[in-house]
Amino acid sequence: MLSQRIFRSPVRSALRQKGRVFWWWLLVVLALAAGGGWWWKQRQAGPDGSSATAGASTAGARGPGRFSAGGQVQPVSVGVVRRQDVRVMVQAIGTMSARATAVVRAKVSGELTALHFKEGQQVKAGQLLAEIDARSYQAALSQVQGNLQRDQALLTNAQLDLQRYKDLLAQDSIATQQVDTQAALVRQLEGTVAAGRAQVDAARLQLGYTRITAPIAGRLGLRQADRGNVVGPADANGIVTINLVQPIDAAFAVPEAHLAQINQRLHQGAELPVELWDREQKQRLARGRLGAVDNAIDPNTGTIKAKAAFANEDGGLFPNQFVNVRLQLNLIPNALTVPGTAVQNNHVYLVQPDGTVTQRRVRVGVTDGDRVSVDGDLKDGDQVVTDGIDRLREGTKVGVIEAAAVAR
Repeated sequence: MLSQRIFRSPVRSALRQKGRVFWWWLLVVLALAAGGGWWWKQRQAGPDGSSATAGASTAGARGPGRFSAGGQVQPVSVGVVRRQDVRVMVQAIGTMSARATAVVRAKVSGELTALHFKEGQQVKAGQLLAEIDARSYQAALSQVQGNLQRDQALLTNAQLDLQRYKDLLAQDSIATQQVDTQAALVRQLEGTVAAGRAQVDAARLQLGYTRITAPIAGRLGLRQADRGNVVGPADANGIVTINLVQPIDAAFAVPEAHLAQINQRLHQGAELPVELWDREQKQRLARGRLGAVDNAIDPNTGTIKAKAAFANEDGGLFPNQFVNVRLQLNLIPNALTVPGTAVQNNHVYLVQPDGTVTQRRVRVGVTDGDRVSVDGDLKDGDQVVTDGIDRLREGTKVGVIEAAAVAR
């Protein structure tokens, strides 16, 4: 019995010791958690007790504490009201087309012996592009030239005989019938000589077709036949294609509602400027002018086709290229304009000298780029809010920040 007590006493003592350690560590953990929570709340609070997150949202604009968390001062971006000339533009989707297109084909059959061009090269009208084996055509020309010489000799002899017969007839030494027969022979040989000359011209023309030249000026496409191929007039693809792209045209369609104004301007002799822009409408490709308008309106779309001409001096425009077209119908001089982002539901927020905003109603006019013409109680040089409008009310205090800070 005594031995059991002696054994149990150390065990109970050890258990009590472990329990005290557990509770001690639990108190330490709770104390650390409480201290961490207090530190986090202090971190979140600003120097004046306001939220640090709200202060951080405006720190990139004008430094910490510039705009209060309670919404008393709202950060905004502004634009300037100014007077400028505003263009009345019509936007459309267009496709570039070559001014002229020619497929270069061989006019006579034969083997290509030489090519005198590079793909994509600019060529002039009449420039030599290729040559065909000309030996057979040269032989044909020599043959008809020989026949012509023979017929000319026969004609000369017949003319001399006719002259002698006429002299004898004047002396009454020959019958009239013989003179008439000789005269008919001379006319027959004259016809033969004329036909021979035509055959020579035709053979010389066929020989000339062995030198293939550019029918128009323009830019060459990809080669469709190589040296050593047998080509002929029946080839569908020809040897190469030429597109006249300097100048080049753009075909597009405009709503019929603008047709009267377009015709009026054209009849007055005015040039209607046209601009071409890329797919994203971020880069202007070229400037040109309206060339012609179609003679009928498409009843399915209610539009009419138009064509504009562009110099394309740098060669940056290609046939079948997609473009965004902006046609200038008119020009409004000295119009009052604001940035397009400043207008919301026909209202703008005007920044007043005391730093507050007031709402002004405007009548929206024509849009030209990123600015829009307006009619309202605004004057040149005023500042209107362009970013942050959704947080504003009448009389809201605002702080102006730069657009670069907003982007950041």
